[in-house]
Amino acid sequence: MAEVSQGKDTTTGHWEMVGIVLEKGFTTFPHGFPPELMQEWVQLSGAPGYLGNKPASGTAIIEELGREHLATGWPIVYTSADSVFQIAAHEQRVPLATLYTWCEAARTVGKKYGIARVIARPFVGELGKFVRTYNRRDFSQPPPPGTVLDVLAGAGVQIVGVGKIPDIYDGRGMARSVHTEGNADGLRKTEELLGDLGPSLLFVNLVDTDMLYGHRRDPVGYARALQEIDAKLPAIASALRHDDVLVLTADHGNDPTFPGSDHTREQVPLLAYSPRRVRGSSLGVRQSFADLGATAAEYFGVAAPRGRSFLQEIVA
Repeated sequence: MAEVSQGKDTTTGHWEMVGIVLEKGFTTFPHGFPPELMQEWVQLSGAPGYLGNKPASGTAIIEELGREHLATGWPIVYTSADSVFQIAAHEQRVPLATLYTWCEAARTVGKKYGIARVIARPFVGELGKFVRTYNRRDFSQPPPPGTVLDVLAGAGVQIVGVGKIPDIYDGRGMARSVHTEGNADGLRKTEELLGDLGPSLLFVNLVDTDMLYGHRRDPVGYARALQEIDAKLPAIASALRHDDVLVLTADHGNDPTFPGSDHTREQVPLLAYSPRRVRGSSLGVRQSFADLGATAAEYFGVAAPRGRSFLQEIVA
């Protein structure tokens, strides 16, 4: 699938999947956030101060500023080539509830400045041995009304968000949210959910592929993650009912062999499966991520705001 929207970040890709195309991308901050934004955030959040405020690798900046953070309790603020305001804090120095409150304040202030997403980046461990935890949370701007998720929820379809999906859509349309701790946990919970769900849209994000291997430019780890997903697919496929549809894709590229550490804008893979389809065929190159949402909409008998469904090519 090719992306129409301007941008290559998580929010942009996921929004396009459900029918929202951005003609102007979210604001990025290649030199850090402006002083007036940071001042507004400190005043609203009650944060005692901040460290960093620059583009950085998340693992690198907590090693760089971790000692000072532990001494002062000041959060570590950083960004990337994408439109994100990231706040890192040690879980034993800053309670998670406080970190999340700081992030809520950053989202409120960030909306004025065009920031797509605020990410809480909690970590644990000792200096030189810091490890980020799965208590990460994403605080996205709410998508415009009229997404495929809104239409489906309005039609009574149960939407179950697994992993960071509920955060990405700010909870919109979600009947149920399921937290995960990595790809293996997400895959296991997906299989479990398939066993007891009625008619539903099960929307799953496997975060490790991007977070642990894409950004860190670890092709060997990335390959292991793909093998882990691949090994679980037979069990997931066997749990599908005759008229179910399974689709695997991505919200953006993150080539683990490309220079740098940021997302890469490229076509994303698209694999679709239904137990009732006997033989495979090519779906071609889809002209927008919105084709995914259009397919889900047709499956449930509602109209999508945009996109061309490929449902009949899967089930016919």
